[in-house]
Amino acid sequence: MSTADEDRSGGRSRLSRWFWGPHAALALKVAAAVFLIDQAHKWWMLLIYRIAEKGRVEITPFLDLVFVKNTGISYSMLDQSGQGWQNVLALFAVVASLALWVWLSVAGTGRLMAIALGLIIGGAIGNGLDRLLIGGVADFFSLHAFGYYWYVFNIADVAIVAGVVALLYDSIVGSRNDAANPM
Repeated sequence: MSTADEDRSGGRSRLSRWFWGPHAALALKVAAAVFLIDQAHKWWMLLIYRIAEKGRVEITPFLDLVFVKNTGISYSMLDQSGQGWQNVLALFAVVASLALWVWLSVAGTGRLMAIALGLIIGGAIGNGLDRLLIGGVADFFSLHAFGYYWYVFNIADVAIVAGVVALLYDSIVGSRNDAANPM
């Protein structure tokens, strides 16, 4: 790499810009926190609380705890229990997380985007690890009302959904701010 390339990038190599941007530290902290909380909760539910032996546990009139091993993707779509398929889905989680990380490093626009992508990456990696270790994603929370049950989910799923909502909010607010402040 030439000195001119390093000068234009603030002393950083072109390759390092792809993997470490101005908001990378915040995203890494969020992703690590989500991953650790999610995995600690899952293993506590499985090994200490032993939810699989208890069946459905009513917490409130609209929330139950239950163990479901999801071998598909959202809402059990593409459901296949073979470990080869679980490895493919785990690899997809890693590839998608790397793509989101590069997006953040190269084009990250601020703290909200870093938090949002950290939530998504931490959740995706947590669910991906489940696929490798137990052959599917461990889900526990079951919301229901008036005889209708929604899907069963976990902390990683909540983080992913919150991250997507935050990204949408950031894109809408960012777009409105850009339109209001033309250069």
